Amino acid sequence: MLSNALSRLGGSAARHPWRVIAAWLLAAAVAVVAAATLGGRTADEMTAPGLDSQQAAALIERAGTGQAGMTAQVVATPLDAGSPVPEEALARLQDELRRLPHVVSAAELVSPDGRVAVVRVQYPDQGQLTAADLDALVRLVERLRGELPLRIEMGGDLFYVFSDAGAGPGELIGLLAAAAILFLAFGSLVAAALPIGMALFGLTVGVSTMTVLAGAIQIPTFAPVLGSMVGLGVGIDYALFVLARHREYLRQGVEHHAAAGLAVATAGRPVVFAGGTVVVSILGMAVANVPFMTVGGLAVSIVVLVMVVASVTLLPAFLGLAGARLARSHRLGRSRGIGWRPWIRHVNRHPALYAIGATALLVTATLPLFALRVGLPDDGSLPSGRTERQAYDLVAAAFGPGTNGPLVIAVDLAGDPAVADRLATAVAADPGIASVAPPQVDTAAGVATLVVVPTTGPQDRATADTVARLRATVLPSVVGAGPASAHVGGAAAALSDVGRRTSERLPFFVAAVLALSFVLLLLVFRSVLVPLKAVLLNLLSIGASYGVLVAVFQWGWGGSLIGLESTVPIVSFIPMFLFAILFGLSMDYEVFLLSRVREEYDRTGDNAAAVVEGVAGTARVITSAALIMVAVFLSFSFAGDPSTKMFGLGLATAIFVDATVVRMVLVPATMTLLGRANWWLPAWLDRLLPGRPVPPAAAVEAPPREPAHQR
Repeated sequence: MLSNALSRLGGSAARHPWRVIAAWLLAAAVAVVAAATLGGRTADEMTAPGLDSQQAAALIERAGTGQAGMTAQVVATPLDAGSPVPEEALARLQDELRRLPHVVSAAELVSPDGRVAVVRVQYPDQGQLTAADLDALVRLVERLRGELPLRIEMGGDLFYVFSDAGAGPGELIGLLAAAAILFLAFGSLVAAALPIGMALFGLTVGVSTMTVLAGAIQIPTFAPVLGSMVGLGVGIDYALFVLARHREYLRQGVEHHAAAGLAVATAGRPVVFAGGTVVVSILGMAVANVPFMTVGGLAVSIVVLVMVVASVTLLPAFLGLAGARLARSHRLGRSRGIGWRPWIRHVNRHPALYAIGATALLVTATLPLFALRVGLPDDGSLPSGRTERQAYDLVAAAFGPGTNGPLVIAVDLAGDPAVADRLATAVAADPGIASVAPPQVDTAAGVATLVVVPTTGPQDRATADTVARLRATVLPSVVGAGPASAHVGGAAAALSDVGRRTSERLPFFVAAVLALSFVLLLLVFRSVLVPLKAVLLNLLSIGASYGVLVAVFQWGWGGSLIGLESTVPIVSFIPMFLFAILFGLSMDYEVFLLSRVREEYDRTGDNAAAVVEGVAGTARVITSAALIMVAVFLSFSFAGDPSTKMFGLGLATAIFVDATVVRMVLVPATMTLLGRANWWLPAWLDRLLPGRPVPPAAAVEAPPREPAHQR
């Protein structure tokens, strides 16, 4: 039985705390040393098998033109803004760039007025490069800024892949906010420090393991930031659930070692279930068949797994060391939800009104979701002080916005070299195309490439429309059904393709996660309506978070409050990641709350009383845990990178909605309306299901109490 196994595990850790802590210290040291010696740097490769842009990339690589590699743009303007770029200074800049390691070529382009010059630095494939190449470029430009009469800015693929935008002070702000909330909740420095200490241990092991993994496979750049964000949130959250139960048993006079074991058995069971749901949901993103998302999900799930293990081993060891002191100076749960009980009773007296009102509120917040537009924010969405943003703006003003995201059309000639010229003519006639460079033909490889500049910027919807039109009508009109074939590649096309694939696969992924969650909740609570209701309510809270993201990032509502300087599309992989993480996190509160309701129902058989006692008894823990998660996630929304902002705001919004509108209004209202039907399960299905329902606390091995004189 899982509960008794967890009870023995927690009790053993509490009785031998130094052994457990020493094991975790050793694990942290090994992980840190391994990360320093074997770890790698994160990198992004926004491609996926079977996409048209991927086929174009394969042809470009076969041609050997160098366009299959990575690029950096070095933009130069004279210090005297009204003068043309000095030719000697530009020539030296170009010559110095050619001498950098791994640089294939450095071609210049000067604006018609001569005031802006762009040197396109071509590098080989990403697999041959490291962050040292970016460091070398940055050091060179910093030196030349002091030696040449030029203002020099930089941007391009090399920066996107190898620069670590990070989350700024997000982790520190989140930790300080969590510490303050925990202290206010518990009124004890010791009690407040334990969840944070456990989370820091787990984060050290988890993120270091992710770094080691990056030395073997390509981990996307967003994974460490997202792992830290989710790891801190769930780690403190899980610890809070266990700690709150532990203090309850201490106040009942249970000996502190046994109280730790019983807390792990009762609160640890939902923690294991919820953590497992998070991991399964994240790993389920493999259905999208986008490798960087699958690997990123794997990396984040490692951090979550470490936090689950820490919650049932390291935390009870801390509880064992703290002893009976944790029963003193507390506020959280001092009276099993007396402050919340009147509110829950009020909701239960008017269940239909509150159910309809809360549902209408969440549906309204979800409506902007129907305007969702996926893409990938480019350098134009970065803060204005960043060199990438300044380079982007200079290029767009001097050459047109499409120059920041050129397309590359790769043609398999199939023995007909003339097809390249015909394609160039047809593409140039498209209204969405500003210019087409002369085709580069590799006769030996039988491949031609055309560099095409759209009239619109990389993140504009019109650019995606242009790519779709080229593929659907322009290219087929030239190559037809003959042996020759043409494919549209380049960064803008690749990102558009990845966004379209994730959008197409998202409904299947959502359906799979919903079905799995329903089955798991059915097994845990032996009820049909409880898991069905949980699935629908979680969908509402997640939909509301999507709506907020669209309103803030696409429509600009309140964007300045989080430092957003311009509207941007929603990053293509974020909706799927958010759904996976949020659905798993919402299971924390669902399982924790419903476990308590089920305990009360099994004890009394009174559904109405069970709802009031169960929701009121968990309300303080859930609201405190939600405040901590919101504080941690929201602190990341002030990062410089728009992707990190989206993750932070989306997670914070969904957790806030879930812990307030859903758990404290919709859950008691709907469970009151359903009555005893909440726990209805057909007899034939009950016989088919393995296992037994969630046990009440009394069903776990009874703990010994401390002698009265010790209490």
